[in-house]
Amino acid sequence: MNTSWTPIKTAIALALCGAALLATGAGASGQTAPAADKAGAAPATAPTAQAAVRPGDDFFAWANRDWLAQTVIPEDRSRWGAMDNLAEDTNQRIVKLIEGAGADKKAGPETRKVADYFNAYMDEGAIETRGAAPLQPLLAQIGAIKDKAGLVRALGASVQADVDPLNNTHFATENLFGLWVSPGLHDPAHNWPYLLQGGLGMPDRAYYLDNNERMAGLRSQYQKHIAAMLKLAGYAKTDADADARAAKVFALEVDIANTHATRADSADVLKADNTWTRKDFAANAPGLDWDAFFKAARLGDQDKFIVWHPSAVKGEAALVDKTDLAVWKDYLAFHTINRMANVLPNAFVEQRFAFYGKGLSGTPQQSARWKRALGATNEAMDEAVGKLYVAKYFPAENKAQLQRMVGNIVTAFGKRIDKLDWMAPATRAQAREKLKTLYVGVGYPDKWKSYAGLKVDPKDAFGNALRAEAFHTEQEIAKLHAKPDRTAWSMPPQLVNAVNLPLQNALNFPAAILQPPFYDPKASDAANYGAIGAIIGHEISHSFDDQGAQFDAQGRLRDWWTKQDMEHFKAASQKLVEQYNGYKPYPDLAVNGQLTLSENLADLAGLEAAYDAYRTAAGKEANEANDRQFFIGYAQSWRTKAREAAERRGILTDGHAPPKYRTATVRNLDAWYKAFDVQPGQALYLAPEVRVRVW
Repeated sequence: MNTSWTPIKTAIALALCGAALLATGAGASGQTAPAADKAGAAPATAPTAQAAVRPGDDFFAWANRDWLAQTVIPEDRSRWGAMDNLAEDTNQRIVKLIEGAGADKKAGPETRKVADYFNAYMDEGAIETRGAAPLQPLLAQIGAIKDKAGLVRALGASVQADVDPLNNTHFATENLFGLWVSPGLHDPAHNWPYLLQGGLGMPDRAYYLDNNERMAGLRSQYQKHIAAMLKLAGYAKTDADADARAAKVFALEVDIANTHATRADSADVLKADNTWTRKDFAANAPGLDWDAFFKAARLGDQDKFIVWHPSAVKGEAALVDKTDLAVWKDYLAFHTINRMANVLPNAFVEQRFAFYGKGLSGTPQQSARWKRALGATNEAMDEAVGKLYVAKYFPAENKAQLQRMVGNIVTAFGKRIDKLDWMAPATRAQAREKLKTLYVGVGYPDKWKSYAGLKVDPKDAFGNALRAEAFHTEQEIAKLHAKPDRTAWSMPPQLVNAVNLPLQNALNFPAAILQPPFYDPKASDAANYGAIGAIIGHEISHSFDDQGAQFDAQGRLRDWWTKQDMEHFKAASQKLVEQYNGYKPYPDLAVNGQLTLSENLADLAGLEAAYDAYRTAAGKEANEANDRQFFIGYAQSWRTKAREAAERRGILTDGHAPPKYRTATVRNLDAWYKAFDVQPGQALYLAPEVRVRVW
């Protein structure tokens, strides 16, 4: 699934949805949601009001008419939908578990750490009393940098394992470069270090470079934010000093942005397939002492890297050499303050929210403290929190039933492959092998992470955050000396999301999404297959979308297609690109069909496979009335409202189209036309010969 750009790990490229639906502190306290979004309610109820719009004109608006009319986006959210509501309910459950653990003297050491981390974040009094003092040792280290050699060591030490370009589509970090540890693109038997572009405080290069009034306004706000943070920390003593330093830091970030790859290029794994030896860095990216950098980054024993963004690695290395040391020190100081703002006094928290919440996303109100505390705890100890959730809220029978659904949809997808008249036998055999060897994780990991080495102090929120960052990076770097585990999870159980892991040929379906309105053991097969079934199909289909189809059954980046098969696939995919390019949510902004292609392909193929599996499961009960329930279930699973600023940001940076257009996938399925009597002249109508058919 997917997340938009936040300080929390994201999930966009081969994932389900573009919203951060782990407990990130963005929930909606006190929001009254429609009954259909509450746990225990069955999905796929048709609109009760007489809809003026017809299904064939706007299926999203028709299926969600009542919900759209009744729902107001909570003041502390930039968007609100079925997934957000479910995440909110899940968060409420989890925080009660954590509070209970804090009061339980018999709680185990890991559970105690979870409670202590949460409680330290909640202790605003202690945080306010300490003020900016916790920052001072970090700022003093930056102040002590005397030359470019010291700068390179500081930049290397700042590297965190905080990017994931395939599984979560998180391409960038505030640090100069981001590290990802995963099986090699051509070497699934070994874990490799991947180096990605970073260094920006705004979501993407477009925010620095696009020439329009809105972006210009955001750039002005961001520069003021830099100055405000420097002043709050005491790093700049006067307003004039803060403004002058901020202007230079911002100018450096503009230079960095000019070296960055676009989002569309970042999503192209073939452009990321660049293996560099240690010697290659000096030749390809001069200006930075790479040996010193990698030693400081705890990567000194690594001889080969996969460089995801060569233009950025080359360009940012050159900037280290040519930009004044004083500017780099101010840059490091700002990003240190910015990164740690949420565990500092409220003045820092409010300033960060003023830009990232109100400015970038249009969110009017900061979320409640407990939600932010829960988000931070999830980030630091995700699977420890997930273990608590699963033990209480994920019954074994749910897992067994979902595993059966997954099996049915995998079978349906296999049958679709078998019927493809355009696919050569050799290609078909490779596709079948991918399905045969696919690992499907349902609910929670087979093996849980250990947090035994993480020190948590119930009185030190700032120190806990620093130690958790370092602990996570150390765990990831340790994988460079261990064999890959294809059953390892990329998402914790309490995340309302799902993901395809192409390098592992694996899927994850966390426990939290396996509940109403997506999955209800009391609902009809039609409703469940339309909602969670389409999600399952979506993730299976990612193994065969424009990105996933580039990986074989072992997770190796390899061309296993015949030339003719690939030409047909690309031609069919281009039709989907053109279909989505035609959607224009705003007069000056259209959906990017190429950027969203992977998700659109997965939506289409996943919905088709889920429909086939539902019809097989329903047997003699399959009919057009139940078909309507299937398609309504699908449309209602995408019901979402977003603030304009957030939606615009998503269109520019997210690999997912807005939910309204994801719902419009139905216009490519013949069965939808029959179920709702969609006729020529209606807005979504496509003649049979122009409906996109891929798998």
